[in-house]
Amino acid sequence: MLQHKWVRRSARAHWPGWLALAPALGLTLILFGASVIYGLAQSVGYLSFLDSAPQFSLNAYRNLMTGQGYSDEFWPALGFSLWVSGAATVLSMGLALGVSIWLMSDRSTRRVSKSADTLILNINLAFPHLVWAIGLLLLLSQSGLIARLAATFGWIQTPADFPVLVRDRYGLGIILHYVTKEVPFLALIVLAVLRSQVEAYDLVALNLGANRWQRLRYVTLPLVLKGLLGGGTLVFAFVFGAYEVPAILGVRFPRMLATVGLDFFANPDLRSRAEGMAISVLMAAIVVIVVMITRRMEQHAQN
Repeated sequence: MLQHKWVRRSARAHWPGWLALAPALGLTLILFGASVIYGLAQSVGYLSFLDSAPQFSLNAYRNLMTGQGYSDEFWPALGFSLWVSGAATVLSMGLALGVSIWLMSDRSTRRVSKSADTLILNINLAFPHLVWAIGLLLLLSQSGLIARLAATFGWIQTPADFPVLVRDRYGLGIILHYVTKEVPFLALIVLAVLRSQVEAYDLVALNLGANRWQRLRYVTLPLVLKGLLGGGTLVFAFVFGAYEVPAILGVRFPRMLATVGLDFFANPDLRSRAEGMAISVLMAAIVVIVVMITRRMEQHAQN
C-alpha cells in the first residue's frame, strides 16, 4: 500500500506544471475565446440583434481602411494611439530604470530604507487612473491650480497664458498621466529583479575597472531587461486599449482608437457596431504583434 502511494506521488511530481492550472486556464480560455469569437463574428457582419439575416461581409474592415462614412478617423486615431502608447511606454521604462538604479545606490548617502521607498512607490499605484487623470486636469489645465497660482504671483499675466499641458492635440497630458502612473509599477518590477540578484556582480565589474555606464550596459541591463520588457509590454497594451484617460485629458481630434471605437458602439445605427468590433479586433492584433516583437527582443538579448 505504501509503495503504491509512493508511486502515485512520484507520478504526480512528474506532471507538467500547467496541468495543475488546467481548471483555471480552461475557464479563462472559454471566457476569452467566447469574447474573441463574438467580436470577430460581429466585425464580419453577424449582428444577431438586427432583424435581417446575418451575412458574412468585410465591409467594416474595408470602411476603416478606406475611410468611408464615419470611418475617416481610423488612420489618424491609429497613429495617435501608437504615438501616445509608444512614448508613454518608452519614457516609463527609462525613468523606472533610472529610479530603480538610484534606489539601489549607496544608501549611506540617503536616509531612505528599503521598505520606505517601496511604500512610496505603492502609494501611487493606490490611486485609480480616473482619479489621477482628474487630479492632473485640475492641477495642470489653463484654469487649474498651478495656472492660477502662477498668475497670482505674477509669473504670467492671466491663467490663459499658462502652457497647454492637458487636452492638447499632441497627447502630452495623456502621456504625462501614464508616465507618472506606470513608472512606479515598472520600478517595482525592476527593483524586485535587482534585489533578488547577487549584489557582487556590480562590485566585481567595478573591481575590474568598469565605469558606471559600462556596469549599466553589461551588468544591470542584462539582469533587468526581461522583466523590464515584460512590464513595458503590459504598459503598452494597457495604454493602447485605455478609454477613460484619453476621454478626460484628450481632445476631439485626434483621438485614441478606444474612444473612436466606443463612438461606433454608441451610434444609434446598430450597423456601426461592426466597425466598432473591427477596431477592437485590429487593436488586439496590434497588441499581439507587439508581444511577439518583445519576445523576439528578449530572445535576442539572451543570445
